[in-house]
Amino acid sequence: MNILLTGATGYIGKRILPALAKDGHHIYCGTRDIQRLSVPEAFADQITVLEMDLLNAESLNSIPYSIDVAFYLVHSMASSGNYQKMEQLSAENFRMAIERTCVQQVIYLGGIVNEDKLSKHLESRKNVENELRKGKYNLTVLRAGIIIGSGSASFEIIRDIVEKLPVMITPKWLNTKCQPIGISDVICYLKACILNAKTFNQNFDIGGPDILTYKEMLLEYAHVRKLNRYIFTVPVMTPKLSSYWLYFVTSTSFKLAASLVDSMKVEVVCKDNRIREIIKTETLTYRKALKRAFNKIQNNEIVSSWKDSFSSGDLAYNISDFITVPSYGCFRDNRSLKIKDKSYTIERIFGIGGSNGWYYGNWMWQLRGFMDKLVGGVGLRRGRTSPDKLFAGDAVDFWRVLYANEEEGRLLLFAEMKLPGEAWLEFRIKGDKLFQNATFRPHGITGRLYWYAVLPFHGFVFNGMIKSLINK
Repeated sequence: MNILLTGATGYIGKRILPALAKDGHHIYCGTRDIQRLSVPEAFADQITVLEMDLLNAESLNSIPYSIDVAFYLVHSMASSGNYQKMEQLSAENFRMAIERTCVQQVIYLGGIVNEDKLSKHLESRKNVENELRKGKYNLTVLRAGIIIGSGSASFEIIRDIVEKLPVMITPKWLNTKCQPIGISDVICYLKACILNAKTFNQNFDIGGPDILTYKEMLLEYAHVRKLNRYIFTVPVMTPKLSSYWLYFVTSTSFKLAASLVDSMKVEVVCKDNRIREIIKTETLTYRKALKRAFNKIQNNEIVSSWKDSFSSGDLAYNISDFITVPSYGCFRDNRSLKIKDKSYTIERIFGIGGSNGWYYGNWMWQLRGFMDKLVGGVGLRRGRTSPDKLFAGDAVDFWRVLYANEEEGRLLLFAEMKLPGEAWLEFRIKGDKLFQNATFRPHGITGRLYWYAVLPFHGFVFNGMIKSLINK
């Protein structure tokens, strides 16, 4: 069967791609930036990558006519101030393009929208659903609330809060009820809907067996982790203050934090449970979903992370636009040293960042991350998805991976911190030498002043870092 998978580089898309391939389907993966999608070698002959932008109707002409089923898993939450218009236009362009194929069914994963007054985020999700419903195909809509799994935004935010704060003074929206569902159950439901006539032109709420407040979810996490935590809710936190609280405590961007706070004031509890009669499956409890997530983390089996989506920061760009490092009008810090053990150096390069740190002057990196958070940047809290593997599109603290090739011995990072310019950090092995190059393209006089201000620190940090990449 031919399946179109939009949002293939997103959290859900990366999870369902190997599951669909294992079932023998041929998957056409739609992505705005072909550089961001790493195709699993085991399924390379079953996957065709289509570079397309749902905001550009002409780019969708690459969708083949022979599509049987299409998954719409695109989500623009908080990636820009006008994400609602972007989501509406994306859905409209997709609908018109997919109608030119022989598609039988479109499957859309949205949000639970059972309350009269919805957040802007949930209202946008509902508008997308309404737009897709206009199509000349069978539409199946699954509506989910909080998704729990290794690397999911919900899990990582809960993890950040509970692991870092033994005592919490929290906003009153922590008493809002929700019905979390494990990521494995979401994938199970999505797959079971494929050409299932009983799901045609229907919408279903999907959730696990537990209905909990956000406060209860935090305390349950603490119980699983055997941590003593105390939570006190106060009614005086405004939405903006709540957003800042979430932003500084967790690894979210401020725009994402603001959208989450807006949504967390609305109950997301399943009211339509017909899906359980159609698709017979026993969903995981919240506690079991948490434990499964921890097992994946401990075994380094995190398939995808929300932090690797560009919505984890406030920047939106194509990797291909920055993969060639400029030279004209740029400041550079170039260093090189002779390698003693090539395999060791490569291991160190591809393990950089996250909990492994930056090998030298880590307190300075942490200070720079804190300063970045103060001005609305992502800081260092995104970490990295895997402790020893990097792929194009991955987030590494306040950097984004543009290119990663261990055999070639090259890693290229692009800065997503708040800067008066653009910055690249490259590691490349040539022969018996390691070349470490930092490049900064300033924006105006402010950018130039910034470079000279941090130049003394570069001499300290970059010199120590390249030595630590070589010396055991």
